[in-house]
Amino acid sequence: MSFQNVGTVNAGVVKFTGAAPAIGGVPTMDAAGIASGGAFLVSELEKRDPMIRKPLTSVTYPRDIVIQTGGGWVDYVSAMSVAYGITGGAGAAPVQAGGASGLPIVQASVDKGIYKAHTFAVALRVMFQDMQRANFIGRSMDQLLQDGVRMAFDKHQDQNIYTGLSEYETTGIINNPDATESTVADGASGNGNWVTKTPAEILADVNKALITTWDQAGNDLDALPNHILLPYEEYNYILSTPVSDLATKSIYDYIMEKNITSKNGGDLFIGATQWCKGAGTGGTDRMVVYVNHERYLKADELVPLSRIMSAPNVANVCYDTAYMANLSEPEVMYPQTITYWDQIGGDT
Repeated sequence: MSFQNVGTVNAGVVKFTGAAPAIGGVPTMDAAGIASGGAFLVSELEKRDPMIRKPLTSVTYPRDIVIQTGGGWVDYVSAMSVAYGITGGAGAAPVQAGGASGLPIVQASVDKGIYKAHTFAVALRVMFQDMQRANFIGRSMDQLLQDGVRMAFDKHQDQNIYTGLSEYETTGIINNPDATESTVADGASGNGNWVTKTPAEILADVNKALITTWDQAGNDLDALPNHILLPYEEYNYILSTPVSDLATKSIYDYIMEKNITSKNGGDLFIGATQWCKGAGTGGTDRMVVYVNHERYLKADELVPLSRIMSAPNVANVCYDTAYMANLSEPEVMYPQTITYWDQIGGDT
């Protein structure tokens, strides 16, 4: 094809003489289209976006529980607890006078709790020809798949922490069988749904939950409830709804200012998670109130997610890599410091 100086005249419209691709298909050309230079123009006249869009997802478990690292490839995690007693009780019994024939004895009862651990393991496979193609276009297939491994791990941990793995008879922080379950009181509208309650009624629900949980912990200041989990619907409602038509504060601000935890010197956190939606009795929405501290609740990454080994696979012309981690179930040390409050949404 010889050079043609177009100058200021109309050069016409570039035409691709191939068949139009089917919806969702790949553009193709016949011999005439290729001969006219169309194949060259298709690859040249496109802007490539370097960003690879990853799946939209939500992972919140690191915020809602203390994760401790280390321990190795064990099958269980144990935790010791102790209870004390004194002969005759701690009231009048220790009061002694001269000539007393005996002193009350302090006793200790030591117990051990056992929590299950499990191994998370996945494989990453990169075909040899895909590695060569990735080098040609400047992308790392290994890194792309590593991101998939990390996302699979985080989604696994999210379920492990919040609801446990029913196949292995474990539970999480929103469905522990030893925690106290209650329902919030009906509001003036006749049900417990927060979207139909007044700000004062919602505050009363929150404070009752905090007071009840604290009472169960013997009103120990160290066990003052400091963490509340809500479904996104109720969380966004209190964030966006003003206390009144003339107020500048939202219901969330009102709760953070007037809650029992803050008034007793604590620091209350209110957050949202997808796992509280429909987790309550009868499929209603659940509010979870607890003490987020390693003394009361934690989980162990006994072996953090690691690349264990990598080897060529001649039979399949690829490289295989194994990733593994050793994880515990949520370790609820004091079940009385967790309470569940249902029917804040979905109540009829």
